[in-house]
Amino acid sequence: MIAKLTGRVDGLVDGGCILDVNGVGYLVACSTRTASALPPPPERAVVLVETQARENAIALYGFADEAERGAFRALTRIQGVGPTVALGILSAFSPDALADAVRTGDKAGLGRAKGVGPKLVGRLLIELRDWAGAQTKPGVRSGATALPAMAAASGVAAGLGTGLEADAVSALVNLGWRQPEAMAAVGRAVGRLGGGAPLGDVIRDSLRELSPR
Repeated sequence: MIAKLTGRVDGLVDGGCILDVNGVGYLVACSTRTASALPPPPERAVVLVETQARENAIALYGFADEAERGAFRALTRIQGVGPTVALGILSAFSPDALADAVRTGDKAGLGRAKGVGPKLVGRLLIELRDWAGAQTKPGVRSGATALPAMAAASGVAAGLGTGLEADAVSALVNLGWRQPEAMAAVGRAVGRLGGGAPLGDVIRDSLRELSPR
């Protein structure tokens, strides 16, 4: 599964951003905190990612730092908190502020987050208690820098050369496939479709071969 994406910011969309990684645009949902930390297009950025595979799609959720991703994981383990609600909470609270709210029992503050009603506030206070206790103590902030702009390429396709095959292999590796498998599948796809095939067609053909495994 994808754990991190490094690429050029292609633009912001409602509830997330599009990150261009070697010519492939990834739609990444994120909190307003993460979105506001992104550099302007077409600057490069690093986004930590949580991948959730659904029946008909792969959803990507992006985070400014490891603390935010950890908070997202803790939130989505709670009944009634899906990814959208979790991102709404993280748009209202930084991870440190969320931990403080849980430790102090701030029901009113938690209830102001989008999608959080009184019953869910109660579950948050109970089920996040251990997570909050393990976070930075009240009044002390981690000081992590969110989403630094990157000047160098991600290097996923290092050693593969340039062009169609390297871009397709990079996309598959970013989707969680191992590089040897990706290289073999892309090579066969290019053999079937020809070297002039569009990148998207090569990726889709490779995925059809890899997915049953």
